[in-house]
Amino acid sequence: MTEIRRGRGYVYALEYHIVWCVKYRHQVLSDEVDARLKEILLQVASDYSFTLSEMETDQDHIHVLLECTPQHSIPNMVKVLKGISARLLFKDFPQLKNKLGGDHLWNPSYFVATVSEHTEEQIRKYIQDQKVK
Repeated sequence: MTEIRRGRGYVYALEYHIVWCVKYRHQVLSDEVDARLKEILLQVASDYSFTLSEMETDQDHIHVLLECTPQHSIPNMVKVLKGISARLLFKDFPQLKNKLGGDHLWNPSYFVATVSEHTEEQIRKYIQDQKVK
């Protein structure tokens, strides 16, 4: 369960399930791209002071379970996760640009849902099972 935290004048426990897809649903998130993406996302989360407690890919999309403070906005967190990961993955794997036919790795949309103490374990298992089929 998400830990209840305290700030100046507020108490919170915020957790979100976020999913976004590769542009055109191209299946490029495998092997070393997958591993590098996860490294990048963990570093971005650390740099921006939020936590990715679960994450898994399935070739053409990624699921993350994200914990943050009330000061973080969902659009801004998604923007930095997608923007920085795309830039660094294109730098590390230039062949991705050719495969995707342009300068965009990610589809511009995303899915987000709040996570409660009642749904957290179910969502964690769902994310962990992304590669198991």
